[in-house]
Amino acid sequence: MSREWQDNIAYAQAFRRMLHSQPELAWHEHNTAAAIRTQLDELHIPWRKCANTGTVAWINPQLPGPAIALRGDIDALPIAEETGREWQSQVSGCMHACGHDGHTATLIAAARWLKRYENHVPRKIVLLFQPAEEGGHGAREMIADGALDDVEEIYGWHNWPALPYGVLACPDGVVMCGNGTFQIKLHGRGGHASQPELCADPVLAASAITLALQQICSRRLSPQKAAVISVTNLQAHGAPTVIPEYAELSGSIRVPDEDTRTQITRWIAEVADSTAQAYGVKCTIEQVKRYGATINHAQQAGRARELWQSLYGSAALNVAHSLPIMASEDFSYYLREKPGAFALIGSYEGSGPVHACHSPHYDFNDKLINDVCRWFCRLTGMRNPP
Repeated sequence: MSREWQDNIAYAQAFRRMLHSQPELAWHEHNTAAAIRTQLDELHIPWRKCANTGTVAWINPQLPGPAIALRGDIDALPIAEETGREWQSQVSGCMHACGHDGHTATLIAAARWLKRYENHVPRKIVLLFQPAEEGGHGAREMIADGALDDVEEIYGWHNWPALPYGVLACPDGVVMCGNGTFQIKLHGRGGHASQPELCADPVLAASAITLALQQICSRRLSPQKAAVISVTNLQAHGAPTVIPEYAELSGSIRVPDEDTRTQITRWIAEVADSTAQAYGVKCTIEQVKRYGATINHAQQAGRARELWQSLYGSAALNVAHSLPIMASEDFSYYLREKPGAFALIGSYEGSGPVHACHSPHYDFNDKLINDVCRWFCRLTGMRNPP
């Protein structure tokens, strides 16, 4: 690659590490947004604020016809970093533990290159710097604020440590599942631990509900159906000699489609209520829908795979990793509105442990900025792309 290209990638890598050291949580990405907008101003790329801390920018805004959109997410997570990197987070209890700093830097690298060779780009490009992907429904709010106006198709990606470096997974159909949460509160009758016959034990009921919920996917759904129910928290404030009055459990579901969501949410309610009755306690259940499944459009997913293969060969296409991924993404909102595709791109190199996204030991693989930026340029139809 040319020295000019290498300098562009090095610049983006440095920008990524700066962002990594100064992470901001969903809907609080004010400094991150300011840094992005300063970059766009320096490049003379027009932009506007979108959904408060989000930014929409344009390459070739004067061209007629609909645009292609490229998205990068910008928010961090409430996790205390333990990487020990030189660019480790300087914000207590907050880190870029999912690689959104890398996604943002990759989009900055693409913006710099596409603007520099704007006359080689045959169509209008929309760059979406999106806040609040981590549970904040940032994509939904960007859409509500007009981010997809004049957009014909949209592409996005996520680094994925569970895949070998440079391997792309971008299927037709479901690539990442939808999710939801549940909270089950149990009201029993507390008392002395030596006299359980005088009590209605909510801890025992919560334990039984936890076990019963785990059997929904294994016994009520087809083995071919990708779904998960995980109880992730159980609280009961008793004492060694006290059976408590209350217990509470909560968790998460992952579903490939809305029909499966409807089934699972109904079964969770049925199992929790009937089990609570069997143990003589009262039960209240709250279930919250979060993100829908991220479902690729076949034409755009095929193009994404074709262009990645043209760059990096057939071995760079995923053929073995199980799909869909059980994790969720708010890119699903965009794909409900416009044709497009979302890809998972492997980042793992070496023989050591895999530090997954949301781990305090995770760090983005900077080499991906080069690879994905080249792919972005090809997706735009750029003449003489890098």
